[in-house]
Amino acid sequence: MNPNLTEVTVIGDDDTGVLTRVTSVLFEHDVELEELDQQEEQGVFRVKALADTSDADESALEADLAAACDDLDVDLRVRFPEDQGGDSLGILVTKESHCLEAMFEAVESGALDADVEVVIGNHSTLADIAEEHDVPFYDVGDENGNPDESEILRLLEEHGVDVVALARYIQIISPELVFHYENRIINVHPSLLPAFPGAAAYRQAVNGGARIAGVTAHYVTPNLDQGPIITQRAFNVPDDAEEADLKEQGQPLEADALIEAVRLHVQGALEVADGRTYVDDADADLGLPMEIRELNPSEPTDRN
Repeated sequence: MNPNLTEVTVIGDDDTGVLTRVTSVLFEHDVELEELDQQEEQGVFRVKALADTSDADESALEADLAAACDDLDVDLRVRFPEDQGGDSLGILVTKESHCLEAMFEAVESGALDADVEVVIGNHSTLADIAEEHDVPFYDVGDENGNPDESEILRLLEEHGVDVVALARYIQIISPELVFHYENRIINVHPSLLPAFPGAAAYRQAVNGGARIAGVTAHYVTPNLDQGPIITQRAFNVPDDAEEADLKEQGQPLEADALIEAVRLHVQGALEVADGRTYVDDADADLGLPMEIRELNPSEPTDRN
């Protein structure tokens, strides 16, 4: 995404007239439309426009867009260039604490230049950790841990969150939440995606006879565990390893990969295009360290 462009996102359950109405408002304000995309997932429709609004009256444009979207009964989000690239972080959790604790440590040490504004869980298990760091915690799950996503959206907006980290948040994110924070939700999955997506990834690796396993931090899309990859970490799987052994090795790497991915996002070093990420940071820790690469054989190679 070009940070010099305004991002207009419209979300609803009916696409009737949305595209025409939104583009009409943009043209009425002499806005130059750079990119237009529409997508539908599970009955949720999204129109996203990137536009040059540098010569437009931003207040009037947003007001006219809001009026049009009210008429169509759809939700509007407008992010002008000055609203983008923030470091306000919201963290979603379930019961595993290691990623949450590591993120707080990284923020407090300065390794992650972000402000944790809120922690939201579908259980109350980790409330004490957030409170120890003077960050508000909200439990939005019912007795079975089913989250109220409308409440999540409200809380993220109330706390001015720009980027969302899923710190082992063991829930599938709905298309509506994804569309509201497109390319701003970062998850860490316990496998080297695209291998072993979905639940029980460490168990899948053991049962599949994997010799190398790992973790992947990626942007969240409506398609489970298929979002653009940001960082990965890997480790060997002993022949007699069990799921618990992989979990023990993987958890520190989960935290490490997630923190580096969030750091790159907040720094503005990530661009998403063609279904993948591009990184503008020569010091980014994207995968295995150089020492490992140097141990790999360099011969023979194909001379043709």
